Amino acid sequence: MKNIISDPMHVINVGLARFTDSLSSQGVPVAACPWQPPAGGDPVLAWKLARLLNNPEVDKANEIAFSRYMESNPVLEGVGTAGKDIPGMDGKRILHSGPPIAWENMCGPQQGAVMGAILFEGWADTPEAARRMVEAGEVELAPCHHHQAVGPMAGVISPSMPVWMVRDAVHGNRTFSNFNEGLGKVLRFGAFGKDVLDRLHWMADVLAPVLQKAVEKMEPLEIKSLMAQALHMGDEVHNRNAAATSMFFRKLAPAALQTGMDPAQVAAALNFIAGNDHFFLNLSMASCKTMMNAAAGVKNSSMVTVMARNGVQFGVRISAFPDQWFVADAPMVDGLFFPGYSKNDAAADLGDSAITETAGVGGFAMAAAPAITQFVGGTVADAVKNSRNMQRITVGRNAAFTLPLLDFGGSAAGIDCRKVADTGIQPIINTGIAHKEAGIGQIGAGLTAAPLECFTQAIDALDASLHE
Repeated sequence: MKNIISDPMHVINVGLARFTDSLSSQGVPVAACPWQPPAGGDPVLAWKLARLLNNPEVDKANEIAFSRYMESNPVLEGVGTAGKDIPGMDGKRILHSGPPIAWENMCGPQQGAVMGAILFEGWADTPEAARRMVEAGEVELAPCHHHQAVGPMAGVISPSMPVWMVRDAVHGNRTFSNFNEGLGKVLRFGAFGKDVLDRLHWMADVLAPVLQKAVEKMEPLEIKSLMAQALHMGDEVHNRNAAATSMFFRKLAPAALQTGMDPAQVAAALNFIAGNDHFFLNLSMASCKTMMNAAAGVKNSSMVTVMARNGVQFGVRISAFPDQWFVADAPMVDGLFFPGYSKNDAAADLGDSAITETAGVGGFAMAAAPAITQFVGGTVADAVKNSRNMQRITVGRNAAFTLPLLDFGGSAAGIDCRKVADTGIQPIINTGIAHKEAGIGQIGAGLTAAPLECFTQAIDALDASLHE
């Protein structure tokens, strides 16, 4: 005891931060080790988690799911039209991001995007008439994920919209995403003014035909390798796609010039892409969806295959239950806001783009994109720390997606809901921030994390299936 009192102390504090603060205030060197009880402190759920950790059946299932994810090879198949090419996209149906949600419960930007899509389709002439159509049940709403599609932010896809078609060259599944409109007042952030609708019509009438013909002229584009190259060039292929868009443009432009189409239309299409660093995002999302589809449907697997948000709820799916959603309230985003806006103006977390984090890029690969920290807040050290932390909650690391600042180690991939519940480390997501009201658009960008409750619900369901 005498030595403890008289000798200099170096303390490791496990648990409550207030003990760290007390020691630090007295000049005692102390290393904080955050800790919280597993499974959110629920003793019944903790017992179920204990039965699943190091469970041979779950571990074997995760090996299978992870290997299928790793084998997946997304290839750009072409450009199509949602109503024609997306399965089940018939009648007056509009797809949206996140888990299922009724119109009256949708957040402002998602309602705005739905109304904008109705105006784009010509089903109504005014926003008020569009709203009345939905309220009368004349328009059917469904999640993008229920139709093998993904859409950023509001995620809205309507029948006449052009879509990317991506095919897994190994497993054969197909996925879809809409086109990226650029930044500012755009449909995906809930804007639906004349300029937004004019741009959407131009994209369908001019941009899509040029891209369709150009893709037909191109060699098959293996998107996974392009994403891997972009990670070495400062992208994380969620909120930063400058390098990926540039590389895609280099492959696309010569093919577009060989289509024989109207030079003015080709020039307009290429100029639009050249001025939109986010253009590749939707291809990245469709490709990540393809990879995660390959891992879905493995009995007893605790590997997460979907994370998606609709501005009200955050939803997760795991491989063992490919058609079941585990949902919690969507969190707010901690980030940087454009001048004149604050957290009080923001909608909660929104969009299907968290499929990138699900596949091991985006927030999981922040160490590859130091520049993005200026956009979403934080430091380069924070980005590296986040990428390292994600290794603690994943099945493995993706050797195809290597990160220079981690000595070219693979990005953390294959979120294991058991490890999330056990460690309390929540999957990190970087994202844009939409105004909570329809029609205004993007007001910032930042970081958030998937709610722990989604993963504890998945633990409960998996334990029940294994111990019935």
